[in-house]
Parts: sequence; C-alpha cells; structure tokens
Amino acid sequence: METLTKRRTKLHYGWIVVLVTFFTLIVSAGIRSVPSIFMLPFEKEFGWGRADVSSVVSINIFLYGLMGPFSAALMERFGTRRVVLISLICIAASLSLTPMITALWQFDLLWGVVVGLGTGSLANVLGVTIANRWFIQNKGVVVGILTASAATGQLLFLPLLAKITVDVGWRYAIYTAIAMIAVLIPVVAIWMRNHPYDIGAAPYGSDQVVKPAEFKGNLFMTPLLTLRDASKNKAFWLLAGTFFFCGFSTNGLIGTHLIPACGDFGIPEVTAAGLLALMGIFDLVGTTMSGWLTDRFDGRWLLFWYYGLRGISLIFLPEALGLGYTELLIFAVFYGLDWIATVPPTVKIASDIFGKEKAGMVFGWVVVAHQLGASFAAYEAGLLRDLLGSYSLPFLMAGFVCMIAAIMAVRIRRTGTAARAL
Repeated sequence: METLTKRRTKLHYGWIVVLVTFFTLIVSAGIRSVPSIFMLPFEKEFGWGRADVSSVVSINIFLYGLMGPFSAALMERFGTRRVVLISLICIAASLSLTPMITALWQFDLLWGVVVGLGTGSLANVLGVTIANRWFIQNKGVVVGILTASAATGQLLFLPLLAKITVDVGWRYAIYTAIAMIAVLIPVVAIWMRNHPYDIGAAPYGSDQVVKPAEFKGNLFMTPLLTLRDASKNKAFWLLAGTFFFCGFSTNGLIGTHLIPACGDFGIPEVTAAGLLALMGIFDLVGTTMSGWLTDRFDGRWLLFWYYGLRGISLIFLPEALGLGYTELLIFAVFYGLDWIATVPPTVKIASDIFGKEKAGMVFGWVVVAHQLGASFAAYEAGLLRDLLGSYSLPFLMAGFVCMIAAIMAVRIRRTGTAARAL
C-alpha cells in the first residue's frame, strides 16, 4: 500500500514534457510576433509600406499553418524531440542573418519562408501531439495550457522586444531572440521525450504501458491521404471554416496590426505592445479555463459563445481606438480572454470525430485553414490601411465574420463516437 501511494504521488513525467513544450511554444510565439514591432522601424529605415511588411507576415502565417499536418507526420516518424531541435536550429540560423538584410526579398525569405516553416513545426500541432501521447485524463486542460502559451509568448517578450527596438534598434531585438533560442535548445535536448513508452511509463490517467505504433506511411502522402478522408465529412469543413475566421480575427489581424493601428492614434509602440501583453495575460486564463470547460461541456456551444463575443469586441475596437486608453484597456481584457480559447473545443471535436490516432494530422489541416484566414487578414488589413488611411474597415469585417463562425459552430453534427464523447 505504501509503495502504491508513493507511485501515485510521484510527479508524472508528462508534466515535465508539458513544461518544456510550454516554454518552447512561448519562445516560438514571441519570435513570430516580432514583425509587428518592426513595421514602423522598417518603414523609416527601408521605406517599406505597411502592405510590404504585411506580405512577409502573410507568407510566414501561411507556411506556419501549412507545415502543421506534415509536422505531425514528422513527429510520428522521427519523434518530437528531434523535430523541435531541428526547427529551433533553423529559426536561429534565420535570425542570425536577419540583421544583414537590405532588401524586402531577403526579409521574405528569412522570415516569410524559413521562420514560417520553422515555427510551423512548433505550433498547436505540437501541443495536440503531446496531449494525445502523454495524457488520458486532463487532456483538455493540457491543450488549453499549451495553446495559451502562444499568447504568453507575447506577454513575456513583446514589451521587452518593443522597448529594445525603440531604445537601441531592431537589430538588438533580434540578438535577444537568438539568445532565447540558445537557452532553449539544451533544455529541449535534455528533458524532452517522445513518448511515455520511452521511459517505461503509461500515459497520465492510465495504468497500461503501450508501445506506440510504428509509423509506416509516406511523410508526404500520409497527411494528404488524411486530408482526403477527413474532407468527406461535413464536420471537417465546418471546423476548418470556423478556424479560417478564427485566424482572420486573431493573429493575422490583431497580432500583426494592433501596434501600427495604435500608432495611427499617437499611442507609443511600447504602450501598444503592453496592450498585446495584457491580452496575453487574460488569454492564458481564458484558454486554460476553456480547456477545463471543454472536458465538461459541448464544444459546439462553447465555440458559439467564443466567436460571438470576439465579434462584439472587434466591432467595438475602432471606437475604442478613438476614445482612449480606458476603452482600449476594456477591449484588451475582453478580447484577450477569448483570443485562442477556440482551440481546446476544436481539438476535442476533431479528436472525437476522427479518432485520437488521426487527430494531430486532421487538426493540422484545420490549422491550415486558420492560417489561410490569418494570412489573408494580415495582407488585406495592411492594404486597406494604405488605401483608406484607417484600420476601421478591417476590424469591422473581422467582427462580422466571427458572427458567421458562431453560427457555423453549432451546425456541426455529432455522430458515432462524437455523440457519446460530447
């Protein structure tokens, strides 16, 4: 009995893997948010317009999403630790070359392509893979925590990097990001593990040590075949459609353009970055709570409320920008609670309908839709700002498409295992 008690009270190694993954995703998110800080400095130093820099962000976001399902296949074949380490090294190499850029195409290549593909391997698919491999119980909470890490990355690094950019220049912000990766690489190498079986453990919430099935598919074709099978189900298109609008209204729009939009009203970059950081604080709370709710309630109705409330906040944003700091503070809190809260219920619905084994790749394709929406919003908002001199129309458009997403979410039908699980 004493031995059994000790075994139950011992920290499960899955939580250590979650912690390492959490910090990996934090750093990745912090790096991906950097172009929003550079938009104004690049405009002054290189003469690049908002649409020019937005095009780089658009490429980055698209490749970030497209990499998801293939990253899931790579993790199945080579293991999470190896994939994460190679991705971090590629990102570090790209960052090291960035201070030497002199032309837009170089920024396109280094940040649009290399950083886009590198961070795409450290995206939500990584969190879903960790949750499915290491946890039977509390899976929704784990997905919520790892999803929230993206906003936490902004919480920790955006104000810092913005302050460095304003005080000593954008190149020193790049050097700071390189230092973060240099610290992270040995942490991943030492403590990351691929599967509970590697250490002779069962997933959290189970007593059975199960050897993972060997990946026998083609690294390129298996994700495509998974997409073909999933696309036959109407639920996949509804999930992908809602996530397209999710990306359209979050990282593509607010994550990229809130800082320059605040600049249009005379709000300093560091203050605007602080607003994004505040959103990160509340998103950490909101998304973690969303994971807890997802373990207990119907994910479709959670998505209905998340998208509807986000739409209201975005419709309010143009007025908040014109009124002042108090109204922007209200927006930051309200919007932040809901920023990425949509991920846990979307993952749960996908896992229930398509099965745990395919959940990573299916969700990877759903994330592709998310990043397509984000990519479109990133470029569209920059273009409309250059044409109209204001971000009001892009913000209002995003608010209304969120209302459409709310209606789409409740139209997802539950059949078979989905009906029982939800």
